[in-house]
Amino acid sequence: MVASSVVNGDSSFPKNIRPPIASYSPSMWGDIFTSFTLDDQVQEDYGKAIQALKGDARGMLIAEGNTVKDKLILIDTVERLGVGYHFEQEIEDQLQQIFKFQSQDSDLFTTALQFRLLRQHRYHVSSNNFHNFTRKTSNLINPDNIVETGAFDKFKGIDDKFKENLGSDAKGLLSLYEAAHLRIHGEDILEEALAFTVHHLNRMVQQIESPLKDQVKRALQQSLHRGVPRIETRNFISFYEKDDSKNEQLLKLAKLDFNYLQNLYKKELSELSRWWNEFDLKTKLPYARDRVVECYFWGLASRYEPQYSYVRTAVAKNMQMVSTIDDTYDNYATLEEAQLFTEALERWNVDEVERLPDYMKIVYKFILSMYEDYEREAAKRGKSFVTPYAIESVKRLGRAYNKELKWFMERKLPTFDEYFANTYFTGCIEVMYIPVILGMEFVSQQTIDWLMSKPEIVVAASNVGRYLEDLCTHQREEKGGEMLTAVDCYIQQHGGSKSQVLNKFVELVEDAWKDVNTAWITKTCIIPKDMVEQLLNYARVAEVTYKNREDGYTNSEKVLGPQLIALFVDPIII
Repeated sequence: MVASSVVNGDSSFPKNIRPPIASYSPSMWGDIFTSFTLDDQVQEDYGKAIQALKGDARGMLIAEGNTVKDKLILIDTVERLGVGYHFEQEIEDQLQQIFKFQSQDSDLFTTALQFRLLRQHRYHVSSNNFHNFTRKTSNLINPDNIVETGAFDKFKGIDDKFKENLGSDAKGLLSLYEAAHLRIHGEDILEEALAFTVHHLNRMVQQIESPLKDQVKRALQQSLHRGVPRIETRNFISFYEKDDSKNEQLLKLAKLDFNYLQNLYKKELSELSRWWNEFDLKTKLPYARDRVVECYFWGLASRYEPQYSYVRTAVAKNMQMVSTIDDTYDNYATLEEAQLFTEALERWNVDEVERLPDYMKIVYKFILSMYEDYEREAAKRGKSFVTPYAIESVKRLGRAYNKELKWFMERKLPTFDEYFANTYFTGCIEVMYIPVILGMEFVSQQTIDWLMSKPEIVVAASNVGRYLEDLCTHQREEKGGEMLTAVDCYIQQHGGSKSQVLNKFVELVEDAWKDVNTAWITKTCIIPKDMVEQLLNYARVAEVTYKNREDGYTNSEKVLGPQLIALFVDPIII
């Protein structure tokens, strides 16, 4: 948010002027979740049926005699149906064998599927010339773990372009399209693959039959790798049940498991909604967005498995807190009030409340109450070492919001580099993900130190979210000429028209995704995989929330609503 007259600094700008007040729609959810009561008997019946079917699925995964293609299809099906978390070790054992004995004679579908699955599971596989690959990534990986033959070289002709006869292979093209989204910097062959597959899939989509047609349309709308897993699971179940080659046992397992988890999510949402209603901030602070269900969606995107209930709830609570703080700085506070609030956060003492205006007292007490609960929970779980870091992350966030407000309300347009360095903190990864450590088993002081050191995947995931949000909020924030945006900061430093800079931001999103992918396949042994996966999932949920330059968080009913209803409200008919 930037005042439109920002050109030169104006030290005489009055400190008691508030920014333009945005008008946000109320929550679309009403009391739908607060009134939910979990039927324990139904949940128990689901659990028993799931356990019975899991044995059959495990047997399929470890069965001898299946071809590599059959194994890959089975693993992919199990994972896309959303039940892969039941069989992590069996899947890993199979992929290790496939990685050791990769065939170079497979068709396009199998080659691309193998490449995608291995990269999804953090194996280092090459897409093109081995020497080119190692040269560009030698500082990141162990070359002993790389397959020396490029996976896709054989599908190019003498003109070094993909063979045109591949243009009629819909399944192969779809498989290659999905694989291309795991590309890293320097993989020109996958850049070409993406353009090639998008062209041909768009050309043929109306000519192929469902369910493949439905899968192609969905993929072109949202790639698998960049999607939120539970949303993609819900979609894939509907595709799979129309497939003549479907396995009825796997399909039933997926449906039962989806409904079982949905009931768990409803219970968590019920408890979360009651917690939020007790504070009654939506009445006391009408300028702030009431989006606790959407915040829970970000928690679900982080970790959907049943054992991560604390993670989902912690992300939701902290994101709603961040949203309230953001709206307080960005949408209501004067400069003088914002400075007082920032100083109060720095001191982190309830005695500071009396220095604040009435509405800020409410926000400040809310924050301290949250972190008192957090401190008690940390002590109970034997992880009190996390608490100082969690509190410091909130202080850093306050400093960053205050800096942004000063820039923009005092008419001091920063350079883009200055602006973007500050958005590392306003992107809120620290605030959202340090507290969830309490709900994770394999974490230590070392994990937090790593997280606070701005590692590559944290920076990259934050950048994905930041660029996407800047793209979708630019049009809203410049409306009427009242506001300036990150785009204006970029133009001031680098030049160019607004349309050129918006296109540049699209490129920056793609670069950030390549950074995320690079960091994902670069195993850091001291960091638990579930922590790294949460950061990958941050980029995914940002991609989905700000899809097509629309703000799905602020305007949930229009953008995210139908997907959240499918996740949280409507069970699957079995």
